[in-house]
Amino acid sequence: MASLTERTVARPDGVEIHVTEAGPADGPPVILAHGFPELSYSWRHQIPVLADAGYHVLAPDQRGYGRSSQPAEVEVYDIVHLTDDLVALIDDVGRDTAAIVGHDWGSMVVWGLAQRAPERVAGVVGMSVPFIPRGDHPPTAAMRHLLGDAFFYMLYFQEPGVADADLAADPERTLRGMLLGLTPAAQATADPTAMFANDGRGFVERLPVVTEVPGWITEAEIAHYVDEFRRTGFTGGISWYRNLDRNWELMEPHAGQKVRPPARFVGGALDPVLMMTPPSTQDGWLADDRGTVIVPDAGHWVQQEKPTEVNRTLLDFLAGLTSW
Repeated sequence: MASLTERTVARPDGVEIHVTEAGPADGPPVILAHGFPELSYSWRHQIPVLADAGYHVLAPDQRGYGRSSQPAEVEVYDIVHLTDDLVALIDDVGRDTAAIVGHDWGSMVVWGLAQRAPERVAGVVGMSVPFIPRGDHPPTAAMRHLLGDAFFYMLYFQEPGVADADLAADPERTLRGMLLGLTPAAQATADPTAMFANDGRGFVERLPVVTEVPGWITEAEIAHYVDEFRRTGFTGGISWYRNLDRNWELMEPHAGQKVRPPARFVGGALDPVLMMTPPSTQDGWLADDRGTVIVPDAGHWVQQEKPTEVNRTLLDFLAGLTSW
């Protein structure tokens, strides 16, 4: 099995990106971009497999997370900064292009990079969040129009300090609720209206309390997430949400532009996120569509829940790329 190393890549704006790295230095580079609330650790089942297959794997703690920098300014978490961080990793290993794989918020970053700089992308895989074409109105305005006065976590996250304190008050409760509460077993018994009721509760109170740990994650792995977020808090990741409208403005030059690099979508069949943003959202927007893979019996954390299936489709997709 390939050995893993860790190092830091310094950005011109002073941000330092901590990277877990594996595989041959001259292998085709593959960047794995995690989501919220995750870490490079979320790719622990993919990194060694891709490295052993000959790929040069780079899994960053994205800015605001883990051992990477956590700038205080909200605007430095916009889509330009986040996609430029991935470009910096490609530059750092001396390559012109890389395959980029994202999960959750990381999907939106890799889709964004595939639009902003398609010449730097050998191929793109989004997981759990398909490509979402730019709408006619700022996202928060569209959400308020659609949801009225219902509670919605993305809107709740907008006010500085509120969600930050809510999620950080008990990181173990927060992370157990998110990691275990978005899995098929928990969703089967969850009240679908509870997450939207305008009843004065915050975000964490609405998360399921799951006492039984499913087989895809261990107590030690949960503890790793808890320890990291207890140390860092959640503000860095929440700041990504506070740039939704800013990202909409910044991506205006790419409105109507298809995703040009080879692309694939991977999702869990039981992921509740796909109820809000189904894969059909991207129909007609992927110029080189390499297929949609829906993994049976998987929830939102698809690459952790079903690593064998996810690794298989990643290796298949990567083997078909030519423009490295």
